[in-house]
Amino acid sequence: MSVRIHFLPDDVTIDAQPGESLLRVADRAGVSIPTGCLMGSCHACEVELDGEESVCSCISAVPDGRSRLTVNLYADSTW
Repeated sequence: MSVRIHFLPDDVTIDAQPGESLLRVADRAGVSIPTGCLMGSCHACEVELDGEESVCSCISAVPDGRSRLTVNLYADSTW
C-alpha cells in the first residue's frame, strides 16, 4: 500500500512506499532538501512530519500504516 506524501511549502504530492527514504522520495518528486553529512548528525536535512515530529530525512523512511503524510521543509539560508 502506498503513502501519499505532500511536500510543503513546494505543494508537491507524490506516492511512495513504506520504508522508502524520505530524501529519495523528495528527489523523485523534484523537491530539493538540503543535505550535509547524510548520516543525520548535522541536521541539514531536517524536516517536519505532519506538523508534529522533526526528523532527518537522510536517515528516515516513509512510515508504514499511514495513507497520507505531510512533509514540511525548513528554510535555512545557511544551508
